[in-house]
Amino acid sequence: MEPEKPREHKSGLAKFFATSSSPSKKVPKLCGTNYPLSIVFIIVNEFCERFSYYGMKAVLTLYFLNYLHWDENLSTTVYHAFSGLCYFTPILGAPIADAWLGKFNTIFWLSILYVIGHVVKSVGAIPTVGGVELHVALSMIGLVAIAFGTGGIKPCVSAFGGDQFEEEHAQERSKFFSIFYLSINAGSLISTFVTPVLRGDVQCFGGDCYALAFGVPAALMCVALVVFVSGSGMYKRYPPQGNVLSSVFKCIGFALKNRWKHRTKQYPKREHWMDWATEKYPKKIITEVKMVTRVLFLYIPLPMFWALFDQQGSRWTLQATRMNTDFKGFVAQPDQIQILNPLLILILIPVFDLGIYPLFKLCKLSFKPIPKMAVGMILAALAFVAAAVVEVKINETNPPAPHAKQSLVQVFNLAADEITITFPGDVNITQPSLYNNPMVDPDYVRINLPDLRSNLQVALLRGRNSFTCEVSLREKAAYSLLVFENGNGLHCKQVTDENTKPPNGLARVRFINTRSTQVNVTVSDAAESVDGNYGVSAPVETKRASYSGKCNIEGKDYSMQLGLLDFGGAYTVILDKVSGDEIHVIKTEDIKANSFHVAWQVPQYVLISAGEVMFSITGLEFSYSQAPASMKSVLQGGWLFTIAIGNVIVLIVAQAGSLAQWAEFVLFAALLIAVCFIFSIMGYFYVPIDPDDLKEEDEDEKKHLPDENQYEMTLEEKKTRI
Repeated sequence: MEPEKPREHKSGLAKFFATSSSPSKKVPKLCGTNYPLSIVFIIVNEFCERFSYYGMKAVLTLYFLNYLHWDENLSTTVYHAFSGLCYFTPILGAPIADAWLGKFNTIFWLSILYVIGHVVKSVGAIPTVGGVELHVALSMIGLVAIAFGTGGIKPCVSAFGGDQFEEEHAQERSKFFSIFYLSINAGSLISTFVTPVLRGDVQCFGGDCYALAFGVPAALMCVALVVFVSGSGMYKRYPPQGNVLSSVFKCIGFALKNRWKHRTKQYPKREHWMDWATEKYPKKIITEVKMVTRVLFLYIPLPMFWALFDQQGSRWTLQATRMNTDFKGFVAQPDQIQILNPLLILILIPVFDLGIYPLFKLCKLSFKPIPKMAVGMILAALAFVAAAVVEVKINETNPPAPHAKQSLVQVFNLAADEITITFPGDVNITQPSLYNNPMVDPDYVRINLPDLRSNLQVALLRGRNSFTCEVSLREKAAYSLLVFENGNGLHCKQVTDENTKPPNGLARVRFINTRSTQVNVTVSDAAESVDGNYGVSAPVETKRASYSGKCNIEGKDYSMQLGLLDFGGAYTVILDKVSGDEIHVIKTEDIKANSFHVAWQVPQYVLISAGEVMFSITGLEFSYSQAPASMKSVLQGGWLFTIAIGNVIVLIVAQAGSLAQWAEFVLFAALLIAVCFIFSIMGYFYVPIDPDDLKEEDEDEKKHLPDENQYEMTLEEKKTRI
């Protein structure tokens, strides 16, 4: 009789990091249903993690623009490079989970890296920490760590949640994916609303508080990690399946090599090219590889959908900065408009699950996964057509652009009477005095130039009196001509204008000092000095608001009422007479404020969100259902890899930068329609594989193989089997 073996005792830490627990163990159920209690921890973890990711990402484009002072194309490029890296790293996380650490440990360790990335990113957004170079370095290090963290756990969390269900509870598992997707969008919804408020409405370090906007998502990621660990005793954990990818690649390589080796000999045709691996590999792994390669082949057209979808945080947010975001008293931040997507997802998932899909079944219409995904592509393409229409309407509010050998000139008549200004070429501008009541805003007039730069004699006519002044104009530039009285005559002063809208929904204001002494003006936190005798200040960019500024004249402060400085408007404020403690001002609008309302973006968000419900949720469930048990995370990683390629497509187009924005939107829509057509043809010929087939083949293998976990068979074993 053999002596009894000593029992193996595991410490608490060893139990925690154990790569498996019995998949057949009884797990607590949720309120007497077939839903495991463990999925509550997974869903809450996903909510917090998505809050941290989307909250940080919501303000990322404006962080690049306003904090790091990059231009729109570079900001878009880095934004999509980061997004692409987030969806490229799943192909690393999935094999780590499947072949080495297991899903639980992979999620745990990469979540720690994720938290570190958030903290570094938040520190990089503190202006007092180093200079611009350090801010850029910390931001990039933080983003890379976040990308590896979120990307590494992404394919594991959804698959880990699916693992908690018994095979006979496939319907509950299907509902779990919808609930899982709801938690993603709930986290995205709240964070997309909150973090732009923390950025724009909370002031710190003398400006927008990006450190707080990044710090709160960092705290939520810490909460996500704690919640996930708290449920560790309830999870059903499957052991790693070994180096599955290595076996898959070896199997594929052997099949191709064997087929090439026998290309000229008379061998019976085989049903599938992978069947050429039967001389060395068991039927089970060949069937699994067939399943994976068929689905991955079907994934080839999918990146184009994501190329459109992920532009909500870049191009669509930049579009919102050029629109009016005032909702009758509530002023939304441009990056806050992204809230429409998760909000609509929360509404549309029940609409589709409880309304549209059951209606199709009631009408006995088959609506299979691939047709659903194709319809989702069409809806996304229509969303970009709508975005192109919005872009055209926005462009109509832009200031006029001078053509070759043309300049734009507007006249500020600071004299007491109406004047007429005559430019060479018989261009006459009649301008009332700005002191008239009501005041008439000056408008830009096109002036044709004989050369690229011309010195022109301009005639000034007031009543019967005529005067002249000289101006120097350059082609494709804009100018203001100040006309004022000096003694008994009229004089003029030329000022070069910025003929572009202020960026990011800001307002621009400059000051003209009609007084004889210098004036110091303060608007918001910006202060400028304005020389006397019609001196002109440098332009000040500020947030949209009604301002009560102040100015200092010879040591005494005076208030000045500027009124509303609106989104995208450029204003000139003329400082005039002092009355009591207030200085009288005349405000003109040089460039019209953004008049096209951001509510016109709603149709494109509705279309892209409906497309996401039909494309993304269906694709997630389809990927899980078609994946063999040993490679579910790998196929989920392949699905997420299509998102990475989609972001690379946007990155390439943004760097090219040769198309107008509306034309770029139309191009993306046309490409997606073409890809949808290709995908539909591929889907028509796709034959799904029933996972039950694997069970039958597995049982068959057990009858012949001494080791059911052995993928490769030696030549001697093959001979014995034959």
